[in-house]
Amino acid sequence: MFIESSRYFQLKIIAAKSGDREVKAVMLRRLPFVGATPTIIKGNDRLDIIALRRYTDATRFWHIADANTELEANDLIKPKPNDPMPRTILVPDK
Repeated sequence: MFIESSRYFQLKIIAAKSGDREVKAVMLRRLPFVGATPTIIKGNDRLDIIALRRYTDATRFWHIADANTELEANDLIKPKPNDPMPRTILVPDK
């Protein structure tokens, strides 16, 4: 179902009920704590751009997503409603 380089490749696939139908899903995985640097989102930042700057590898954007608590990765770069402060996210050091 997933290619070998996917972070989901070795996870167990389960059947889950969604309304009146059954769907396949991956088991939740526990994420290890990693050291991370708070990073302010600026202008047109995207997770792949931040990953390219930090790791010289844009495909490592998912490391940044995993280090934060948003369920949808793209929500990490959106300003929080009614919050005048710039958005700050955690970017893993490695």
